[in-house]
Amino acid sequence: MTRTQSDTGAVSQENEGKTPRKAALSGWIGSVLEYYDFTLYSQAAALVFPVVFFPTGDPTVALISSLATYAVGYVARPIGAIVLGNWGDKHGRKNVLVIAMLLMGLSTLAVGFLPTYDQIGLWAPLILVFLRLIQGFAVAGELGGASAMIVEHAPAGRRGFFASFGLQGTQAGSIIATAVFIPLTAVLTDEAFIEWGWRIPFMLSAVVVLAGFLIRKHVEEPPAYTRSLAVQQAQERQAPVIELFKNNGWTVFRAILMTLANVAGVTTLVFGTSFATQEAYGVAMPASTFLWVPLIANVAAVIVIPVFGMLSDKIGRRTLMIVGSFGSGLVAIGYLTAIQSGNLVLTIVLAILMMGVLFQMWNATFATFFQELFPTQTRVTGFAISQNVGLMIVAFLPSIFTFVAPPGSDNVPLVVGGLTLAIATVSALATLLTPETRGKDIENHD
Repeated sequence: MTRTQSDTGAVSQENEGKTPRKAALSGWIGSVLEYYDFTLYSQAAALVFPVVFFPTGDPTVALISSLATYAVGYVARPIGAIVLGNWGDKHGRKNVLVIAMLLMGLSTLAVGFLPTYDQIGLWAPLILVFLRLIQGFAVAGELGGASAMIVEHAPAGRRGFFASFGLQGTQAGSIIATAVFIPLTAVLTDEAFIEWGWRIPFMLSAVVVLAGFLIRKHVEEPPAYTRSLAVQQAQERQAPVIELFKNNGWTVFRAILMTLANVAGVTTLVFGTSFATQEAYGVAMPASTFLWVPLIANVAAVIVIPVFGMLSDKIGRRTLMIVGSFGSGLVAIGYLTAIQSGNLVLTIVLAILMMGVLFQMWNATFATFFQELFPTQTRVTGFAISQNVGLMIVAFLPSIFTFVAPPGSDNVPLVVGGLTLAIATVSALATLLTPETRGKDIENHD
């Protein structure tokens, strides 16, 4: 039985309606898996690695060393952004996403089997750093490729809403990573957790290796990209990274500064965890108790992200990003003060406000904003380089915070909270200097 022309048109229209949803679902699942892996490391770097891989007589040195390996993963991100961003712009959004997931899954799995410092000496932290570099390289291509695919498939008036699901996936991945640690820290003794319990969440990353082959094969490349590719091939254009800096260098610089808004995340989830749980700081909240703080904040984030994404389609991206970055930085001093006082309820409330609501105004919106800033032929590269250079800078902040406000020092909340606010203000000002993109025609070849 053959379809009539009207039947074919109806089927085509139905598929066209489903494609943005399929792209959003693909981006959501991929982001969950990638950021589950990436968040595991940040939690372990604060809770376990100072003892397992960096056992020195000075707890400050051990903590700074462990948090520095967390930052090392971000050093590799600009390299991954260039390599995988170019790949995504030249060979397709879909291919780069599968590569990124496989690299992330395998490197995280390997951390779970890594011998300790006591077993193999200096080789343990060296191999840990190498695996972290692979993680950073891999994750650099994930959100850029995923959000490009979603934005290019989505209707013009709903790009913010659909793209927000990729960001919701990053928060869901963080929730799962933290949720896996909580029962382990609660059920196991401290000795058992440090000896072997922390390895279980890393070993579960084997799921990512399988999922990398299966998740994204059913999503087609966006029509905007395939048309752009044809133009690039016809005109024999330069490599995307060269063309990006030639035509959009100032935009990249502003986007890097905007990405500094992520200081709210490292203050809450990384430095805040160390400040609350490391005995050297004198607060000494149980890890099993404090891990509920980022978990609850991330649950709030999952709820509000699509709301802010939808709101950005109605009122624009810039307002949400300015309020979100500055507002989350403003709450940082109160959040760290609540930790220092040992007030768990107030700590949770301020974590929800800072990380679960205010920062999500920025987080839910930036992916769409960044994708709309760059032309189709350099979109993944522009997004990836801007985001990952900014994140590389932010990643060193926990170590810097620990250096300027080490255990035993006075006014830790004021010093670290003040720095957080100053950096968040830079992000807000960079956003203020950038034109609004809502409603912009993103399919261009200029």
